[in-house]
Amino acid sequence: MSDNNQNETAAVEIAPKEEDSAESDNSEGCLTVDGISRLLASTLNVGPSSTKQKEKVIADLTFKGLADHWHENGFKKIITMVGAGISTSAGIPDFRSPGSGLYDNLAKYKLPYPTAIFELGYFKKKPAPFFALAKELYPGSFEPTTAHYFIRLLHEKGLLLRHYTQNIDTLDRLAGIPDEKLIEAHGSFHTNHCIGCKKEYDMAWMKKEIFSDRLPTCTSCEKIVKPDIVFFGENLPEKFHNSLDGDFKECDLLIIMGTTLEVHPFASLAQLPGPRCVRLLINRDAVGRPKYTTWMDGHNDDFLLYNRPNNTRDVAFLGDCDEGVLELAKNLGWEDELQELISTERKLLTEQELVAKQKPHAEEAASTSSPEKTAPQERTD
Repeated sequence: MSDNNQNETAAVEIAPKEEDSAESDNSEGCLTVDGISRLLASTLNVGPSSTKQKEKVIADLTFKGLADHWHENGFKKIITMVGAGISTSAGIPDFRSPGSGLYDNLAKYKLPYPTAIFELGYFKKKPAPFFALAKELYPGSFEPTTAHYFIRLLHEKGLLLRHYTQNIDTLDRLAGIPDEKLIEAHGSFHTNHCIGCKKEYDMAWMKKEIFSDRLPTCTSCEKIVKPDIVFFGENLPEKFHNSLDGDFKECDLLIIMGTTLEVHPFASLAQLPGPRCVRLLINRDAVGRPKYTTWMDGHNDDFLLYNRPNNTRDVAFLGDCDEGVLELAKNLGWEDELQELISTERKLLTEQELVAKQKPHAEEAASTSSPEKTAPQERTD
């Protein structure tokens, strides 16, 4: 979601915010936030000068340092949490990027405001705009990205504890991440239910209705059938809530990719791991950080503290998600395995797509051919 084209795609170090001088703190008779923090620290005897520096979870909190630690010591209980940024290289727009984001390109649907297209109340009154958009973005038109397959590789190696995704594009499933490892926090097109009688419909039925330009209507009560996507005002799936406590108690590495860390409650997952869990951000934008350096840094799990003085466990790769996982795989000695997995799976998807395209023609040919056999003619010679 946070991907944009103005950022470098290499792993970078972010310089900590330089402390303002005492003169600048008091310029024009006012204090900056940083100045107030230091004043409180010195007056109340709190803050970095009066507290013991916490021990780092790993010695080198750089991207290379994390990869080296992983290669030498390993992580065994990895959770991934991802947003739309891991799907943009597949051709799916994110939601909030200025200009290219989905919310900036909905004028043709004549909505009262962009987010109305995902509001339940508006959907019940005017479902047509949502289904028109769904036809443009429907799963099956896109392939999983390198980032998706890296997560699949984590599963293949027995390292993936759980994969939490905000995305509704089902590319996680298409990449082969099994249902028991997958938490689709905002739902997906995989299942669908009538908003009236709650009758369930599968993905194939919904796709047929959408691509036939029909409003999906329940065959039992004639109400609209809605994909099981979490609209604004709806609760997140029970599976999401039921998995949190157990998962994050075990987690020793949390990988955060392609998200603004602004949409709650999903964004709050970054706060759940214990203090000895390393948190790795792979993202084009520097997200999740406090706006100011304060004496509370290191005492507040509400923020990621990569490149802050009191950071003990957070690491960032600022760049494209696919490039980030490729660099990580290279450092771990997994590059060939990842490329082989991508090649094999994409070939399989191509074969499946060809079979799916041929199936309707085969069924049509079978239905038009005569089922009756012609009786053999009697010879007259």
